[in-house]
Amino acid sequence: MDRSSTRVLAGILPGAAAAALAAVLAVLPGQAPAQTVRIGVVNTFTGPNSNMTDYIDRGMRLYMKTHESGLPPGVKVELVTRDDGGPNPDAAKRLAQELIVREKVQFLAGFVFSPNAAAVAPLSAEAKVPMVIMNAATSSITTLSPYAVRVSFTLWQTTYPLGQWAGRRFKRAYTLVADYSPGFDAEAAFEKGFRDGGGEVVGKVRTPMSTQDYAPFMERVKESKPDVLFAFVPAGRTAIALLKSFRETGLDKAGIRFIGTGDTTPEDELAGMGDAALGVYTSMHYAASADRPANRSFVAAWKKEYGEASEPVFTAVAGWDGMDAIYGAIRAQKGNLSPEQSLALLRNYRSADSPRGPISIDPETRDIVQNIYLREVRRVGPRLENVEIETIGTAVKDPWKEFNRK
Repeated sequence: MDRSSTRVLAGILPGAAAAALAAVLAVLPGQAPAQTVRIGVVNTFTGPNSNMTDYIDRGMRLYMKTHESGLPPGVKVELVTRDDGGPNPDAAKRLAQELIVREKVQFLAGFVFSPNAAAVAPLSAEAKVPMVIMNAATSSITTLSPYAVRVSFTLWQTTYPLGQWAGRRFKRAYTLVADYSPGFDAEAAFEKGFRDGGGEVVGKVRTPMSTQDYAPFMERVKESKPDVLFAFVPAGRTAIALLKSFRETGLDKAGIRFIGTGDTTPEDELAGMGDAALGVYTSMHYAASADRPANRSFVAAWKKEYGEASEPVFTAVAGWDGMDAIYGAIRAQKGNLSPEQSLALLRNYRSADSPRGPISIDPETRDIVQNIYLREVRRVGPRLENVEIETIGTAVKDPWKEFNRK
């Protein structure tokens, strides 16, 4: 019986018989069974830092929309999202467990905050579910699960090269970081890099994550008379408050230079920062203004989807690249996934066409390897932009792990 005849027959059979026939037809030679790959996303969709998740989510969905035709026949991808509400390890762990046990996801993804990712990592190991980290930047997270793969960055990766660069140009530095694990990484990485570059750290302070008034801390910085202030705080309103306080307390007029990680000046916050951000140097693996062919294409697709006024930030690129890695694993297995094979493919992922430049995953540490750029906030036409002015690290592996191997 040919397939056209069976379709006609199915239309006149009783419901149960028609369903049975459909099941047989689904596995006839030449027809792939329909399959949905489910990705469980644990991210901060609400709260003061939800903008970072919004960009990750947009990056993931833009990739899915523009690459749907590249999936194996009959295979679909579904995002199953959960909101952890902010830095809340207990909530993140509970939500990830729900995704694994009840929703039967084949991948976990997202994770804005490091404490949340650290809480989920042991679950991914126990359940053997690959976990794709799209922001959380504390170096140690990938040591907590052999199933954790990071496509974002580590604070050591972006900050140690900046410390080296600054140490060759300034003699005295002061550090200000948010009082949680990524801040500790940023503090240690900058201090080591600055000293390796020939400078001296003359003071340091850790500020509560909820800080909105940085004036008292800036007065302490001014009293120490450093040449440069290095700062790391989470992107968003906190970063705006920090930069404005730096200007308002007159540190720039005292001859103190402000530098930081790219979290400090994300593209979506520059308009709110205004002239307070002009001339700020930051280190990061991405800037929306970069003149790379892959980035021009990415930004054009982004603006077409989300509007000409919108620009992607570094978390958007992590969402895009994370989905590229996951789709690569799906394609290689033709949709028939095994956790072990998915992990093997993720840990050997590489791309020459990322918007941020060439990237790969270090198969030993499961951390991303990428270029680190020095960026300066400049006025380009009517708007402020992070402009890449120098590559300060090429194919950089996570320095924290490199140093600990020695």
